[in-house]
Amino acid sequence: MDDVTIRGAGIFGLSIAWECVRRGAKVTVVDPQGVAAGSSGGIVGALAPHVPENWNSKKAFQFDSLMMAELFWKQVEQIGGKSAGYARLGRVQPVVDSAALELAYARGQNAKTLWQGLASWSVTDTPPSWAPPSPTGFWIVDSLTARINPNAACHALAAALQAKGVQIARQADDRGVVLWATGLHDLLRISALRGRAFGIGVKGQAALFDFDQSAAPQIFADTLHFVPHEDGTLAVGSTSEREYEDADTVDGLLDDLIEQAQRVLPELKSAPILKRWAGVRPRSRSRAPVLGAHPTENGAFIANGGFKIGFGMAPKIAQIMADLILEGRDAIPTEFRPEASF
Repeated sequence: MDDVTIRGAGIFGLSIAWECVRRGAKVTVVDPQGVAAGSSGGIVGALAPHVPENWNSKKAFQFDSLMMAELFWKQVEQIGGKSAGYARLGRVQPVVDSAALELAYARGQNAKTLWQGLASWSVTDTPPSWAPPSPTGFWIVDSLTARINPNAACHALAAALQAKGVQIARQADDRGVVLWATGLHDLLRISALRGRAFGIGVKGQAALFDFDQSAAPQIFADTLHFVPHEDGTLAVGSTSEREYEDADTVDGLLDDLIEQAQRVLPELKSAPILKRWAGVRPRSRSRAPVLGAHPTENGAFIANGGFKIGFGMAPKIAQIMADLILEGRDAIPTEFRPEASF
């Protein structure tokens, strides 16, 4: 069996570990902070697709990954016995004006081809069962968007890996092939070693309400994601802050977000807030995931820069990184390669 050491127990590290184990590799996962200690331990979990227009390899890659997700998470849950909170229930968006309505219809036509008949993007004037008011009286409904519970999903992966005999350690020596999936830590380390920016951290804040819409689609309105989870909670997020003082502390920006959410959905005014969350998401200079040969660790690999789309991209990223690490097959899109971020 191939030996693989994966540094980082966030969504990329754990997903790639899982795919390598499924192919018979002997894997060790190493993270001094434990499972989902960074931004992968968040609360929102909106697996939302790029809009169906101006198609490119990044959007096609994400589409493939979203279509792989149901089977991926089903297998993880079956082996590990823990729920990832995954469900593909779609998304509702109010249409704000006539220009947006025209664009929504055009995107619906594009989706018929680009989404290959596997998912739909449509415009309706019939209010969905749970949706915010629409200024135009129209809503966009897509069937591709899914939800996941980020923290639970990482622990579901960890349970599946441990059921397969994988050690998830705080400290361990490298054995065999090494893959770095350590998020912001590695982006900053590479930037320092190369003397130029490779990536940054973007802080996000979100809130978790005691508000049960677990069988409903998620909502995207007024730049906010409203994601109902299977446990009867509703996550709302998030902010995007390039400048911040304390990465893990919530502040007045989250208060503003909560007020904004309650304006969009007034029923949230009476819903208790169960949790306020803050964390820093790793964003590469190219804004795309960074995959391939590690730019500063000779012979090693990197999977980083998930930013806002890491969980949606994870199944496909796990597949192509296992192809590269275990079989030497390189199918990484050009814009995902490390050199695209320099």
